[in-house]
Amino acid sequence: MKKNAKSAAPGEYRFVVFKDVGADFSILTRSAIKTTETVMWTDGKEYPLHKVDISSASHPFYTGNQKVMDTEGRVERFLKKYNRRTPGTVATPTKK
Repeated sequence: MKKNAKSAAPGEYRFVVFKDVGADFSILTRSAIKTTETVMWTDGKEYPLHKVDISSASHPFYTGNQKVMDTEGRVERFLKKYNRRTPGTVATPTKK
């Protein structure tokens, strides 16, 4: 038995404002996402609002503000943290 295609639709396809709360950046686009909030857009109309944590305005890949990870010394820090002498051996615990 086939399902009715209309009953499987995700929702109404409409204009929605996506707002990056960290970068204070908004974009108006079309989506079927369900929202509970609305916002007044620059054209004077009210649109559904969906807040996002990260977008192209705040993601380091797009902004060029990437942190370079320190790869030198990572093994030494690990060994020191877990009290190991050399890779593969475990130091004996000290009595307190």
